[in-house]
Amino acid sequence: MRGGLLIAGTTSDAGKSTVAAGVCRWLARRGVRVAPFKAQNMSNNSMVCADGAEIGRAQWLQAVAAGVEPESAMNPVLLKPGGDRRSHVVLRGTPWGELAAGDWAHGRRELAKAAYAALAELRERFDVVVCEGAGSPAETNLRDGDYVNLGLARHAGLPVLVVGDIDRGGLLAALAGTVAVLDEADQAHVAAFLVNKFRGDPGLLAPGLRSLTDLTGRPVLGVLPWLPDVWLDSEDALAIAGWDGHRRGAGVTLRVAAVRLPRISNATDLDPLAAEPGVAVTVTADPDVVAAADVAVLPGTRSTVDDLAWLRRHGIDGVLADRAARGRPVLGICGGYQMLGSSIHDDVESGAGTVAGLDLLPFTVRFRAEKTLATPTGQWRGEHVGGYEIHHGVAERTPGEAEPFLDGLRRGSVWATMWHGIFEHDGFRRAWLAAVADQAGVDWRPADAPGFAARREAMLDGLADAIEKHVDTEALTALIAGGVPEGLPALRLVQDSR
Repeated sequence: MRGGLLIAGTTSDAGKSTVAAGVCRWLARRGVRVAPFKAQNMSNNSMVCADGAEIGRAQWLQAVAAGVEPESAMNPVLLKPGGDRRSHVVLRGTPWGELAAGDWAHGRRELAKAAYAALAELRERFDVVVCEGAGSPAETNLRDGDYVNLGLARHAGLPVLVVGDIDRGGLLAALAGTVAVLDEADQAHVAAFLVNKFRGDPGLLAPGLRSLTDLTGRPVLGVLPWLPDVWLDSEDALAIAGWDGHRRGAGVTLRVAAVRLPRISNATDLDPLAAEPGVAVTVTADPDVVAAADVAVLPGTRSTVDDLAWLRRHGIDGVLADRAARGRPVLGICGGYQMLGSSIHDDVESGAGTVAGLDLLPFTVRFRAEKTLATPTGQWRGEHVGGYEIHHGVAERTPGEAEPFLDGLRRGSVWATMWHGIFEHDGFRRAWLAAVADQAGVDWRPADAPGFAARREAMLDGLADAIEKHVDTEALTALIAGGVPEGLPALRLVQDSR
């Protein structure tokens, strides 16, 4: 088989990333050499590839699903929001610069060229490229210059499969409306629909799906059920609460509270903790919840200085200081690590100059223009551990009592590291959780349970199983291999009543 497909969605978090990962694993299991692709990703959840390139976490996971090495061509443009009107741009895995809202029209042309070239490169090397759209193609205000949704489909001659999340409600209107608001040339690429996250009797939904096909002239290729174990490697920061409470219930003894920073990044660091039996993870901005938890986590952030100011406005700085004084565990990761030192000098990310840190560990931080992108490895208490680094801030040790912890420091119950991804290593994660449980006075010990990598593989296989069971795979194969179907009808929002 050779060909391609663009998976779009009626909304953000409709399931585009999940479906794309499932299709990648389904094709790979059939012996197809498949690669994922997303022309432009807006997310602060990213990953460092083996070659040092930074890409969106979702495309990294989709490459794992496809059984191929993740690379920069799979996500050539990554936008990392640093504020409401500006984004840091990563182009082909390396920093490209900043784009403010007013610069977007000109900058988009340059980024589109790079995205189209990356897709062409993948199509030369792989049998099938499964492309993921962004947001919704129905956002017609963004259509001019679009190179990730219908702009990409028309440029590359791709058929479009539109995914809708029925759990949100209004699905039939959302699917039909997504087609109807497009111009006729764009509509010609929208070939089929897929329903996601269905709970209930499929027979009750069938009449609505038939009416949708009658109205639009496009088939519904399948209805994917609600899959409760699909909650790992979230791309969207708004979706990180998808597992919040998922692991709660009988047997929970260790409560972890992660601070929901406004510009939280690499929140996937928390996934392995949430997956661990007996551990409940809450993402919160409530200082009382942070105070009451057994372990508090300051996660990564795209805007360290700004989020530190937010943390102080919400009184969480005092909560963390009190926890440290009482020997209750606190962990800082990357941007969270940087907040724990005595001072931060930042003329790069925020331009704020020197600001005071939380002063819970003996180091200072200086931001450098050059970004650190690395995949370090090491040992802690005899356990192998590795991770990835994405940061401009560099910590410099100052006099004071502390011991090494990975690349960072630990003093008493306060721990800090720049390394993301450390908890994906089962032995390290469980040893560290046991250590902080002891500090918190909690009776938690590791359970005999599957490791994190095994859970991820089971999730991906479960997605592929759902594709095989609930989707018309013969029609999906024909769509991928055959390209844009001919003769798809054009819809009009207002019918002529004469």
